[in-house]
Amino acid sequence: MKAKKQALVVTTEHRGVFFGYGTVTQDKIIRLTEARMCVAWSSDVKGVVGLAANGPTKGCRIGPAAPAITLQGVTSIMEVSETAEAQWKLQPWN
Repeated sequence: MKAKKQALVVTTEHRGVFFGYGTVTQDKIIRLTEARMCVAWSSDVKGVVGLAANGPTKGCRIGPAAPAITLQGVTSIMEVSETAEAQWKLQPWN
């Protein structure tokens, strides 16, 4: 049985911060669909964990979604709240 894909925020060794849908893993490689990159976040987000808890705000820079991305050098995988997921989909770019 395949594991259910869920909304995730993933960080990488090269300081990348990404949102997309995937499966939580212990591996250093993860594939995300509907993948977006957080180029910058504003202080009101309260750090990278805030991107998973509450989502990006209008002061952030979130790029458009690619159909899929495979990330290497994964350093963290955070499950995303429903509120945060909705905010990521708004794709704020300031």
